[in-house]
Amino acid sequence: MRFTFDNRELTGGGEGGCWLLANGLGGFASTSLTFSVTRCDQGLLVAAASPSRRAVLVHRVRETLSTVRGQTALSAQRFSEGGEDGASCLASFTWEYGPEWRYEADGVAVIRRFGMGFEENLSALTYEIENNSSGPCVLTAAPVFQMAPKGEPPQEKRPAAYTEGLVEAGGYRCYVKTNGTLSALPTAWETLFYADDQKDGRRETGLGFVCCQASLAVPAGERGTLELVFSTEKTDRTGAELVAETRERQRALLEGCGFASPEGRELARAADAFLAYRSSTKGKTVIAGYPYFGDWGRDTMIALPGCTLATGRFEDAKSILRTFLHYERDGLLPNYFPEGQEEPQYNSADAPLLLINGVWLTYEKTGDAGFVREAYPTLKKIVEAYKNGARYAIKMDVDGLISAGEGLDQVTWMDVRVGDILPTPRHGKPVEINAYWYSDLRAMGKMAALLGESGADYEALAERVKRSFNEKFWMEERGYLRDVLSGTGADTQLRCNQIWAVSMPFTMLSPEREARVVETVGKALYTSRGLRTLAPDDPEFHPFYGGPQRERDMAYHQGTVWPFPAGAYYLALLKVRGNTAEAAGEVRKLLADMPDLLREGCVGQLPEIYDGLAPKESKGCFAQAWSVGELLRVYEKLEEIEGKSHA
Repeated sequence: MRFTFDNRELTGGGEGGCWLLANGLGGFASTSLTFSVTRCDQGLLVAAASPSRRAVLVHRVRETLSTVRGQTALSAQRFSEGGEDGASCLASFTWEYGPEWRYEADGVAVIRRFGMGFEENLSALTYEIENNSSGPCVLTAAPVFQMAPKGEPPQEKRPAAYTEGLVEAGGYRCYVKTNGTLSALPTAWETLFYADDQKDGRRETGLGFVCCQASLAVPAGERGTLELVFSTEKTDRTGAELVAETRERQRALLEGCGFASPEGRELARAADAFLAYRSSTKGKTVIAGYPYFGDWGRDTMIALPGCTLATGRFEDAKSILRTFLHYERDGLLPNYFPEGQEEPQYNSADAPLLLINGVWLTYEKTGDAGFVREAYPTLKKIVEAYKNGARYAIKMDVDGLISAGEGLDQVTWMDVRVGDILPTPRHGKPVEINAYWYSDLRAMGKMAALLGESGADYEALAERVKRSFNEKFWMEERGYLRDVLSGTGADTQLRCNQIWAVSMPFTMLSPEREARVVETVGKALYTSRGLRTLAPDDPEFHPFYGGPQRERDMAYHQGTVWPFPAGAYYLALLKVRGNTAEAAGEVRKLLADMPDLLREGCVGQLPEIYDGLAPKESKGCFAQAWSVGELLRVYEKLEEIEGKSHA
């Protein structure tokens, strides 16, 4: 898909949108559409030592075009006082195979493009300059460095050194190369204002510094190209090469993904940004979301089916699964990989169950029984741990259902804790955990048979779980499932978690009950942006997400709209409608806003969340792996149904 924003859009609030490119290591680049940074976590080279150790090296670039008529800023940035107004001469921003800006000022046209090395901490800018003015022009580009851990913008001026194309500060190094004239400048600091961080109650200012600049003069009537290359190691690569390679890679991702619809292709390309190599595990992992998150077990397992299996990236899926299979401990998976010698954190009740599901789905896609044989011993350990008891009070009860969580430990995806407050307490037997558990038991039975073992015990336990689930979770008078079995008022709250009891590969409800769940969720929780986490008529419903962290956390799972559960909703809707061509047409109509969703916020991506009452502006992470992955599964299913109907 090609997204173009003209000057009217860009000068009327276009700074709020952004773009994203990732380098396959966890590093990335992002600015607003007007080329400003509105978050301290943005930059033109956010380098990654690992997916969870990243640093903002090059924050932005200060650009000035000089002609016989004077100087014009091309860059746009808000500061603690004042700002640059480059957006006034920005004719358009286009996103197709990468970001492209077109400027017109004083008879000079400038096209800025950006490229990023793949599996390298390397990025580049190119400026194509066409001088149609009556005299010479000079374009000057001065990188603004932060040289600080991501999310920790400098608040004090620190020593910085520049020597022949090398910038050193804060223990970081960044090389700068240009085909123009590179000259040193006295170190000068600026205080940047981050509008989007301010809205979220985060630190709203940070420092950046300039210590060098690149420049290129272009005579009247001629053309020229200025390049800037940034890297953590010396490189011979040119800016033109990096931009061309980036555009070719993005084009190949779109054309090679196997999707027919433009929306499916765009989401498949978006998914690539979340796949990263982790050297500490020597395998692939999934970045949960940009710009804030690293690689987390739960997010990885939820995002994996869509981001890898639906896009045909089967070897990546196996690599990711192998990483987490290797780090299984006592039946649990890492929910977070720390750095150094620290042990990973294993506080997730759903990640291990979703790992079993991921292995099963990978087998269904690939028919690779060898991979099942490789994973099966670990999968058996997970099942035994859940039956006999694991950390965080994870244990099977006599009824066959799984309970989890105790004290202040939140172990489902609704896991926020505010001091000693659990805004969404779900200790007990969560509905989705038990939906995963049942589906896994059925899958384990089939995988056991595949490997020549008896799956009878898994099948027998699954039957017990099915009976208990229908008896204890189903509320006939309300027509939906309890959210948790805890003996508290939280049990009957109408939440989106029940949708997975309809969408998993193996499910427990009768067709009639499944249809009623889908109908209830659709009426109370569905929006075109995603599913609400709590029904609007609940006294604990929060209509707005924003402000200081405490306020945000209290709203996070209390009504806030999340796109990723909508994937399960659409799949469930297709299922209860018989997966017919008519049902696919109905879902296509519900997805009619997808081009607008991909245009708003981070262009070509889907965000983490929206407000609960009026979900219009994307919030949280501007690009979220499980949002993209779960919607990809929907487009995959739609094309499967439509293909069959046309066969």
